[in-house]
Amino acid sequence: MSPVPPGSGWPDDPSSPDTPVAHDAAEVVELARASRTLAELTACEAVCRACPRLVEWRERVAVERRRSFAGETYWGRPIAGWGAEHPRLLIVGLAPAAHGGNRTGRIFTGDRSGDWLFASLHRVGLAAIPTSTRAGDGQRLIDARMVAAVRCAPPANKPEPAERAACSPWLSREIALVAGSLRSIVALGGFAWQALWPALAVAGLETPRRRPPFGHGVEVPLRYGDAVVTLIGCYHPSPQNTFTGVLTEEMTDEVFRRAMGEKP
Repeated sequence: MSPVPPGSGWPDDPSSPDTPVAHDAAEVVELARASRTLAELTACEAVCRACPRLVEWRERVAVERRRSFAGETYWGRPIAGWGAEHPRLLIVGLAPAAHGGNRTGRIFTGDRSGDWLFASLHRVGLAAIPTSTRAGDGQRLIDARMVAAVRCAPPANKPEPAERAACSPWLSREIALVAGSLRSIVALGGFAWQALWPALAVAGLETPRRRPPFGHGVEVPLRYGDAVVTLIGCYHPSPQNTFTGVLTEEMTDEVFRRAMGEKP
């Protein structure tokens, strides 16, 4: 059945039929603030219904499907953060793809952007295997975690400002829960870069008064208590960027090696 009901046996589904559901932005704030663990937070993220336009779109896509995936069951729900519970690296993207994460149930999985990203993560030692096809496929992140600035697949890959704002408490709370172990954050694309700044501040990281513009390889040191967390920009691994050479394998690998503390 698409969308997949919570607690119905989908691999790695963090939610249950009893997981509380946010129906508007105010309830997102309330549930995010009340989540004391990643398990509680990701459960709530994966059943959120706060943005009517996104709910309608993701569920319609899950029913209509793309022809090449017509025989598959689509996840059709928000995509929760995924990866290590105490990550050294946090990878932040834009939003799930309609026939990628919205289909497979895992962020950056099942589309060409995900293929590119996971191949790079495997080459630098951050992913157990070089491919990510769907939840439960044996993939595992090593000292890393992935999140999306907007947790639902948006029409035309363009969330509206109000949708980004409504989703921000999920992001800020997830950052707060893992900040103690973080050493670096990689923002994939300008949208993720912009969405991160308010979430970082809410999560308790000290950010510069003037926000640096996004750029590939741009680094910004952020204070968290006595530690420094380095924010690094990376071009988004979209087919538009990878097919044209704007982003190469070497450029992608270098960003993640730098995020791991390796010298260029």
